[in-house]
Amino acid sequence: MKTAIACLVTALALVSASSADAKGCIKGAIVGGVAGHYAGHHGMLGAAAGCLYGRHHAKQQEKQPQERENQANGQGKI
Repeated sequence: MKTAIACLVTALALVSASSADAKGCIKGAIVGGVAGHYAGHHGMLGAAAGCLYGRHHAKQQEKQPQERENQANGQGKI
């Protein structure tokens, strides 16, 4: 039952995300799925968590160059 729910949640997340939002998700899902499989046969749960973390990390990487550019132009926070 848990596997079916995890599959449904993962499928809904993938359907609702646009292709632009997938940056970082694929790599995170692969790593999380493998880690989840070896840590108690929870591959789907690990893949979903890895996708979320991968997307979060990709967003952080996108923000860094913008913050550096703003600080170089004197527009940094005080």
